[in-house]
Amino acid sequence: MTNFFTDRTSEFDPADIEKNRVFGGLSYLWLLFILPLFACPQSRFAKFHANQGLVLFIIEAVINLIFGVVIKFVKIVPILGGVAAGILGLIQGIIGIVVLVLAIYCLVRAFDGKADEISVIGSIRIIK
Repeated sequence: MTNFFTDRTSEFDPADIEKNRVFGGLSYLWLLFILPLFACPQSRFAKFHANQGLVLFIIEAVINLIFGVVIKFVKIVPILGGVAAGILGLIQGIIGIVVLVLAIYCLVRAFDGKADEISVIGSIRIIK
């Protein structure tokens, strides 16, 4: 799993990490990514985690929206539509579990004072 994450902890001030690691961890609990932006707006460490939490939240919301719409349309087709909707629902569930596991992993690592960048989405910078 270490190849999937890049450890960026050394890029942050140890005092900043120690002071704001709880806010960093909370960033992965859906809408709580906004909390560090108000509680510790000067913390680069908390903003790093808030950004990743926001990206995970957006990815999950977009996937759920797309799958929700597609499943509604697929269900229109008799018999095969129900089977296809079931398969799509299963895929949506698996993706949701993957996002949840990523969020929990990052939450625990942030509470431990680590800054692990998720390889594919970690480079997306919404919060600077």
